[in-house]
Amino acid sequence: KNDPRLEAYATVDEANSTIGVVLSTDELTEDVRSLLVRIQNDLFDLGADIATPGSSFEPSPMELRIVPAQVEWLEVAIDRANEQLPPLTSFILPGGSMAAAHMHMARAISRRAERALVAASQSVSINPHALEYVNRLSDYLFVLCRVINASRNGDILWVPGASR
Repeated sequence: KNDPRLEAYATVDEANSTIGVVLSTDELTEDVRSLLVRIQNDLFDLGADIATPGSSFEPSPMELRIVPAQVEWLEVAIDRANEQLPPLTSFILPGGSMAAAHMHMARAISRRAERALVAASQSVSINPHALEYVNRLSDYLFVLCRVINASRNGDILWVPGASR
């Protein structure tokens, strides 16, 4: 009942569901759509990894684990997406199109999942690749927010002190 992994598991599910909302919009290119479906599948792998206790994190027929290749894929995907975007000159406000706004929600939820997973790792064994994956995921979702908004009106930039 007091398993510290439950909050992380539930939050990963919430992030995945929010990505499902993004996928329900008609604002995505087929490339972004296929990337998000891949992430949704990886999030199911992550949930299975979190839900399976153990001290060995080697995948097996009975234990699905996040593996280094999934983390590496995120790293490469972040770099590829950033190549098509202008450099950041300011912090970005969450919003833009409906898809990007929901993607910002998925990003924030994935950060909460990371915090919950790190907290759980203080008392139970957690796959280090799962921790790496969820850390890189929030960065990738942020970049995808920018990609989605780039096809519309671009980033919504923070204007420091604008309402003073």
